[in-house]
Amino acid sequence: MRVDLADPSFVADPYPTLAELRKAGPMLWHEPSDRWLATTHEGVSRVLRDRAFGRLWADWEPADAMAPFNALHRNQMMECEDQPHHRLRGLVSAAFGRGHVERMRPRIDALVVQMLDELDPAGPVDLLAHFGEPLPVYVIADLLGVPRADHVQLRAWSQAIVHMYEQDVDTGRGAGPWAANSAATRDEAVKASIAFADYVRDLLFQRRASPGDDLVSDLLAERDGTKRLSDDELVASVVLLLNAGHEASVNVFGNGLHALLTHPDQLRRVTCGEVAMGTVLEELIRYDAPLQLFERTARSDVEVLGVTVRAGQKVACLMGSANRDELVFADAATFDISRDPNPHVGFGMGVHFCLGAPLARLELEITLRRLLERSPHLELAAPAPRRPTWVLRGFERIDVAL
Repeated sequence: MRVDLADPSFVADPYPTLAELRKAGPMLWHEPSDRWLATTHEGVSRVLRDRAFGRLWADWEPADAMAPFNALHRNQMMECEDQPHHRLRGLVSAAFGRGHVERMRPRIDALVVQMLDELDPAGPVDLLAHFGEPLPVYVIADLLGVPRADHVQLRAWSQAIVHMYEQDVDTGRGAGPWAANSAATRDEAVKASIAFADYVRDLLFQRRASPGDDLVSDLLAERDGTKRLSDDELVASVVLLLNAGHEASVNVFGNGLHALLTHPDQLRRVTCGEVAMGTVLEELIRYDAPLQLFERTARSDVEVLGVTVRAGQKVACLMGSANRDELVFADAATFDISRDPNPHVGFGMGVHFCLGAPLARLELEITLRRLLERSPHLELAAPAPRRPTWVLRGFERIDVAL
């Protein structure tokens, strides 16, 4: 298959092309990127759950120039397997699981109410810029014990780093034909990695001197037997939590809100209480996935749905395609907030299932409920432009009439 995953028309609306890919087969060889595409729900599920596949980090090249970016990834749980992954995830999840998420409920609720109070009801409001984007950064900042005032800089660093995951950026390892588009993105990612790491190291210094009731303090104290997280692991883990803790939340909120506003019949079903909010949230996550691609590497030769993936070959799991698989979801292209069951893959599967899924669901539930209580007749004030990204899919702005 020679589908261009970086083509602007595909990025703007990938779903027609993804539907054609599913028809062509569950596992397709993609010549331009030298990897397999898992296109169906079954294909994606098998690859994500099969331990013959892993997240195997390889440094971006040139290694010297990319060292700050590589260090943040080499030492985080998302980019390793087996004992290193279990150790890192165990330490982080033990600290994360100390009631932090549920303790955030009243804080999130108060924050949402405060931010809604500050919106100007008289004119159109960009709900992403003034509400949807800053709120998850505030939440993860509060959880980690980071000043809310730093949210603009944290968001900027995060954006620069995660842009490296898009399909028009060359890894330097010969994995793509996009080197001409990569220089500026790489430079910004390296600068952001240096600044972000310095910021976190300063935060760790402060928390060692004066521990608080926050996740960073718990991460510093957490141990596995006699082993604690090293400084490099602490920095990488905090950056990962900051990035993953708000990037997906921003896009789940934006994509889900836009789906509701462009389907007023479904919006009315929410505002009148016809469908339980928990059920609504799962369809928001499924219908327009905030994470469209998650890559795995074969650790040995393995057969998946009739094809043999050789050791070292990569598989791009197309999450948005899996969530629109007609064999699993009736009327898969239809936005139906009462869809139940809803076995979407929005938070991944297997050992790399999203650690922050409970926090993301809590945020979205409170945010949507409070917003629609305040503005039950919410509507778009202008067409909403998409961000020019696909792997992390979202909107530039969403102007609404409150």
